Amino acid sequence: VNAGFDYQIGGAYTPPSGVKVVSRDREAKPAAGLYSICYVNAFQTQPHRLRWWQVHHPALLLRSRTGQLVLDQTWGEVISDISTAVKRRALAKIVGQWFAGCARSGFSGIEPDNLDSWTRSRGRLQRADAVAFARLLTARAHRLRLLIGQKNAAGLASLGPSLGFEFAVTEGCEVYRECDRYTDAYESRVIEIEYDDVPHADRVF
Repeated sequence: VNAGFDYQIGGAYTPPSGVKVVSRDREAKPAAGLYSICYVNAFQTQPHRLRWWQVHHPALLLRSRTGQLVLDQTWGEVISDISTAVKRRALAKIVGQWFAGCARSGFSGIEPDNLDSWTRSRGRLQRADAVAFARLLTARAHRLRLLIGQKNAAGLASLGPSLGFEFAVTEGCEVYRECDRYTDAYESRVIEIEYDDVPHADRVF
């Protein structure tokens, strides 16, 4: 609680003095001697990995009614198809292997990104799909003795602990005036990230 946090998504570097908690991409090594959280894009594809998904698991990519891939336009990421129990189990197996890699590398926690991807799915996914997939992911993390945090989706914060999340990682909760939703659910176990390129940002961490 109250530990200095450094968000190193996109490239690892030596943490500044005073930092005790670091989040890094799953391909990176954890920060030595610090509490390290492993970033995993659990609900969408990383752009540079899309070809791999198209070759090996095309049926697990969300498509529109006309067969077009459904894209998160902001990040250029295709959304994973968590619309059925069969597909959720298949995706959980793949993502679970990434979790296992995080555990082997020495990470202590997991940050599964894009829990809120159903809101960008053009109606192809429902909130219940995200909830069901989240339960599979938290179970996978716990079997590996990893803690796992809710990433965004303030509307699900009240459910988060019951889904198996132990903490939360938020982006822009000051800007969107939703920090209280996370602290009501997780008390002090909330990591807040604010960006200086967002209009009307009150604070930058």
